[in-house]
Amino acid sequence: MTIDKTEILFGFHSVYEALRAAKRQFEVVFISSKRSAGRADKVILLAEKRGIKLQYTDPKQLDALTQFAPHQGIVAKASSFPTKKATQILPLLAKRETPYSILVIESIEDPHNLGALIRTALCAEVDYIMIPKDRSCPPSSTVSRSSAGAMEHADIFMITNTASILRDLKEHGAWISGLDADGSSDLYGSDLTGNIVLVIGGEHKGIRPGVKKECDFVLSIPISGKINSLNASVAGGIAMYEAKRQRSIHISKGK
Repeated sequence: MTIDKTEILFGFHSVYEALRAAKRQFEVVFISSKRSAGRADKVILLAEKRGIKLQYTDPKQLDALTQFAPHQGIVAKASSFPTKKATQILPLLAKRETPYSILVIESIEDPHNLGALIRTALCAEVDYIMIPKDRSCPPSSTVSRSSAGAMEHADIFMITNTASILRDLKEHGAWISGLDADGSSDLYGSDLTGNIVLVIGGEHKGIRPGVKKECDFVLSIPISGKINSLNASVAGGIAMYEAKRQRSIHISKGK
């Protein structure tokens, strides 16, 4: 199979989870000829089940393919990660009968932070993930690896105008909550049980002023000690799990 636009996936988790998720088309999966039994066998079994070409090759060729990234003897040539347009989320929200949660990842430039946020979002049962097309790290193979392959299972919507889509989300019943160190609302004292959009700002400048203006609330995480700020992915993780905790309590009381 020849795919018009391909990228190189590398490392066990990225390749294995991409095969499991079945969102990408695979041209070939490369396996180190000097592999040891274990993880590689799981990848081989999945690839064979899907009828994907396997090629056993020298580790030096894998080094060249990945530019010496840590590939663990497993590399794949596959189609780019499939994303959706931001506006495609609106019909989905209109059909929902239960509250939803959306993570908007604003201008995150570090693929490791983006990967961590995506993985946490899936673990915290966030329904949708949105990322700006510009001024932000794209959902790349490096992000996939940073997320330990979790990105391969995510539905990611790409934003062309963040402020505009936030206004659209408000019209669909969402409350927009930005997360900022200088936020006026305490995260733990805020109601996160309804239709919630959580906006995480970039590592350097946080949430842009035009985007912050669209937020109904700007939340902050109480911090004490000698350090007064958190990494973007850590702060996002805390907020997502607080929302998950509140929803769980709200559902249990409803019963």
